[in-house]
Amino acid sequence: MTSSETDIVRVLEADGRFAPSPAAEQYLSLIDAISDSELEQFYRDMVEIRAIDNQATNLQRQGQLALWPPSRGQEAAQVGSARAARAQDTLFPSYREHAVTRIRGVDPVDIIKLMRGVSHGGWDPTDPKNGNTRLYTLVLGSQTLHAAGYAMGLTFDGRTGTGDPDRDEAVVVYYGDGASSQGDVHEAMVFAASYQAPTVFFLQNNQWAISVPVSTQTRVPFAQRSAGYGIPSVRVDGNDVLASYAVSRLALEEARAGGGPRAIEAETYRLGAHTTSDDPTKYRTSDEEAAWAQRDPIARMRAFLEGKGAAASFFDDVDASAAAAAEDLRVRTLALTPPSADKIFDHVYSEPHPLIEEQRAWRAQYEASFDEPTDGGAR
Repeated sequence: MTSSETDIVRVLEADGRFAPSPAAEQYLSLIDAISDSELEQFYRDMVEIRAIDNQATNLQRQGQLALWPPSRGQEAAQVGSARAARAQDTLFPSYREHAVTRIRGVDPVDIIKLMRGVSHGGWDPTDPKNGNTRLYTLVLGSQTLHAAGYAMGLTFDGRTGTGDPDRDEAVVVYYGDGASSQGDVHEAMVFAASYQAPTVFFLQNNQWAISVPVSTQTRVPFAQRSAGYGIPSVRVDGNDVLASYAVSRLALEEARAGGGPRAIEAETYRLGAHTTSDDPTKYRTSDEEAAWAQRDPIARMRAFLEGKGAAASFFDDVDASAAAAAEDLRVRTLALTPPSADKIFDHVYSEPHPLIEEQRAWRAQYEASFDEPTDGGAR
């Protein structure tokens, strides 16, 4: 362990051994409280979303999607943090949080709709079935402002810090190492810290901001950036789902209780391309990729569960359910149809607006004009 890693919270080694780092000691009681069924659910979550992610990547390569941002390799950071949140908490994803959205109830096909270009947003964030999950945000870092503002509203409305853990709310916002260099992120931290808003800033440091390495972006751990605003910040092994869960669980509890914002830097790795329009072989080495593949979060958790005596039938069942989820995604993606052109007028305003209705009527009239002869002859 290098000096730069001594403060990282890690519970599982890459080979699945339970070997808590010194920084993990304060979280062991939370980890001890995780039931065997919850441990198995963590593993199932990761395997199933990877299968869905791989299927979506293949669909893009087949021309069924315009774009797909793979999340392979980042499953533990996402699953641990999402499972640590309570139902009343609101989550603000970036655009790669496929595991987070699925755990919260969002249909993966709704993400496909966005990437296929048949939806402007993907899902209704106000629908209870979507688990207080806000929409994907393709503009880097802007969701941190949304999250901080929402969390400030929770404070103003008295929906946090009341002492009732079953009702108090908090916010989790996900962003990447590249986004952390955006001004929006820093402005969000200023406001969250100033107003002690219950915001958990969850940074997935996957080592590359498209083709820009971490070494170019910062000379110190990213967690020091949030700490500079007076926000208690923690570094965690983002490929360790148990560590991710425990760190997120405590941060959320402290935020809900009125402790103000918290920040987590999850060190992980994007095993795939930035998006399907990217070629990572142009800027990173195969040796680097192979080294991080040895730290695969799914293989690590599987080894841990096998060490605890998990039956082979459990892993077979998970593999089968993952394959079924991927196949379901493929079938329903191919069945998607384009929306009507009239849909572009929906949701421009929250209430009916005369200008929008005028434009809707003009479009309908214009489209109908193509069904009429323009030269006096029959069509």
